[in-house]
Amino acid sequence: MATKTETNGGVKVKPIANPSAAEPSEIASNIAYHAQYSPHFSPLKFDPEQAFYAAAESVRDNLIQRWNETYLQFHKVDPKQTYYLSMEYLQGRALTNAIGNLGISDEYAEALKRFGHQLEDITEKEKDAALGNGGLGRLASCFLDSMATLNLPAWGYGLRYRYGLFKQRITKDGQEESAEDWLEKFSPWEVVRHDVVYPIRFFGHVEISPNGSRKWVGGEVINALAYDVPIPGYNTKNTISLRLWDAKASAQDFDLFQFNDGQYESATQLHSRAQQICAVLYPGDATENGKILRLKQQFFLCSASLQDIIARFKERRDGKIEGKWSEFPSKVAVQLNDTHPTLAIPDLMRLLMDDEGLGWDEAWDITSKTVAYTNHTVLPEALEKWSQTIMKKLLPRHFEIIEEIDKRFTEMIRSSRKDMEAKIPTMRILNNSNPQKPVVCMANLCVVSAHTVNGVAQLHSDILREELFADYVSIWPNKFQNKTNGITPRRWLRFCSPELSSIVTKWLKTDDWITNLDLLTGLRQFADNEELQKEWASAKMANKNRLAQYVLNVTGVSIDPNSLFDIQVKRIHEYKRQLLNILGAVYRYKKIKEMSKEEREKVTPRTVMIGGKAFATYTNAKRIVKLVNDVGTVVNNDSDTNKYLKVVFIPNYNVSVAEVLIPGSELSQHISTAGMEASGTSNMKFALNGCLIIGTLDGANVEIREEIGEDNFFLFGAKANQVPGIRKDRENGLFKPDPRFEEAKQYIRSGTFGSYDYEPLLDSLEGDSGYGRGDYFLVGYDFPSYLDSHAQVDQAYKDRKRWLKMSIMSTAGSGKFSSDRTIAQYAKEIWGIEACPVP
Repeated sequence: MATKTETNGGVKVKPIANPSAAEPSEIASNIAYHAQYSPHFSPLKFDPEQAFYAAAESVRDNLIQRWNETYLQFHKVDPKQTYYLSMEYLQGRALTNAIGNLGISDEYAEALKRFGHQLEDITEKEKDAALGNGGLGRLASCFLDSMATLNLPAWGYGLRYRYGLFKQRITKDGQEESAEDWLEKFSPWEVVRHDVVYPIRFFGHVEISPNGSRKWVGGEVINALAYDVPIPGYNTKNTISLRLWDAKASAQDFDLFQFNDGQYESATQLHSRAQQICAVLYPGDATENGKILRLKQQFFLCSASLQDIIARFKERRDGKIEGKWSEFPSKVAVQLNDTHPTLAIPDLMRLLMDDEGLGWDEAWDITSKTVAYTNHTVLPEALEKWSQTIMKKLLPRHFEIIEEIDKRFTEMIRSSRKDMEAKIPTMRILNNSNPQKPVVCMANLCVVSAHTVNGVAQLHSDILREELFADYVSIWPNKFQNKTNGITPRRWLRFCSPELSSIVTKWLKTDDWITNLDLLTGLRQFADNEELQKEWASAKMANKNRLAQYVLNVTGVSIDPNSLFDIQVKRIHEYKRQLLNILGAVYRYKKIKEMSKEEREKVTPRTVMIGGKAFATYTNAKRIVKLVNDVGTVVNNDSDTNKYLKVVFIPNYNVSVAEVLIPGSELSQHISTAGMEASGTSNMKFALNGCLIIGTLDGANVEIREEIGEDNFFLFGAKANQVPGIRKDRENGLFKPDPRFEEAKQYIRSGTFGSYDYEPLLDSLEGDSGYGRGDYFLVGYDFPSYLDSHAQVDQAYKDRKRWLKMSIMSTAGSGKFSSDRTIAQYAKEIWGIEACPVP
């Protein structure tokens, strides 16, 4: 049994419950207690997996204690509290982060040694929580870490997806998707709250009573059950909550008569529908059923969260809320993370009017003072538009409320802004420009209803104000703000790169930078120091060796830690231009291939790594994944050139993979078409870890370049304000492709990388116009300056002193990009909340 496991000294570890355990011996006893009395496995073994679950549960004890204290403190003080609504949270592994934030990492390492286990081996047994996909979810998770660290009264709300987006496997045919298995056993971090259950209705109809009040009735009702994941702050008692909703049908929804009659599927119909809601993140929406399921997910998140928020508002007033609804916006802030939670707006209106008996004007005043909206994209396909027919069918009462908001908005324009009447069709919420397919424009609903709208990088916010939402700005000039994204320095430097982190602390003579990242500027004065450069190079090499071992383990490809590690990891999308990257690698390979042996000796050896998931139905993105792998297969097995170039696709990219890749990187590619990436946050993670960036002036690249210095950033490509003109010139047949671009495409067409038909992918780069043609993302236009910039990289990398100085300057200039700074700005300038520390 676990309790019989002996330490090296032969002393048995006694199982003793101790949630506050802080010393190694106490922690070991608490772990032993969970192994024996919270058993999930057979009692005769205590392998690394069993040790992980027991260790995690012992940490959870500590977190629950702190969570309870934080909840009671918020209840007693009754501060204004923020509720962050997001369809995605990309948490990553929790064990290292939790014990790091609690300041007991060394103690846990020592405690686990008493069972014959290494902490590093135990943490590897944790599966990433599959609650998100890309930057949107990772940002939300960084924000929660900062909210807790800054002692802010704030919570996150999300959905408990059982199978996530998908697990990516690479085969000879390219990307294959399978269900994530993070809940196959269980998550040791979540706490189910059986008393926190809310009914969520779908379909049905609206009943109008004789006095004119309306009630949504009928349809199907599914229960939302709460699971809390505790989020500890760094070096503080405060521990806040990520509350995830799971969908359940009740026992009375199980038709026993039908089941006993052999009609098994009919008998469990509602249970089956309930399971679908939280099965998968972003289910395919090509069919009407797929669209209905996505809308169900969004409403399920919004309604469960709002019912919970209102219940807490009442709880803190002992249920006495008569005449107190006007206080609601001074006690509650709701932040919509993109348009997915937009239905919070009509649902808050519905709850206030239909359930609480408020009139329209009062309900609208409360709602518009409570809700704020963060925009994350300018891509038209990502600005959600829902079919009015589907909305009316699934959420009849909400559609009525949206109609009324739309009607009042258009009446306001006609009465007070006659100069803008012609703009109503594009500004209104209900867009009927295509009578066959009328839609609800969710971003428009957000902008009209929210008290504040923010972008996530200065360039992005400027585009929102000057282009996307320009008409609204002329009505509400003070509604729009910028909040440049940030990342948590705890996970993204302190814990993922302990060697580099220790060097930063040594040279700054303090570890206060972990919660005050601006202190990193203190490294600038030492950037030329030979001793620091030597230590820096040693830390980077340790991280590169770790990464090389990881790549060998997961791909079977051996890479040289002395080569330049060049990495692009992010969601696969044409605007992020992984195609530009691989075309550049193809051209590089061709040129090396043509060189003499003597010429090759002068080449800067490089390992190009690309990783990311392509959405299951996004054909061109999947072709890009296939191309990267096909190029890698040829290049890596070419004995003439593989000393100078390797190309590796990193499979199943997630947070844990990023924690190995980012510290080991030296050059990172952030090469989206200018004006198309709202911000990006992986660029910040790479820069913080002393990795140099090659990129366009897009998203947060603009501000990163300003902070770290133009000389430390490899810039190329068209600027955002030039892009429309370049596209126009292309349509008019004025584009003249660079011969090197044609050469790279032709090399792929020649069959060098296999017989797969890449013509449909390459075709997107051809022609002057047309759907899926005309090189909309400017790969061909930017290709020459992209190659020239890479030539500058090669040159700089040969000068080790210069490269190390640039690397140090990159870290030194990353202070602005802490999510602590971002969240402090949200708290002060949007939410109006203040710290509420547990004493």
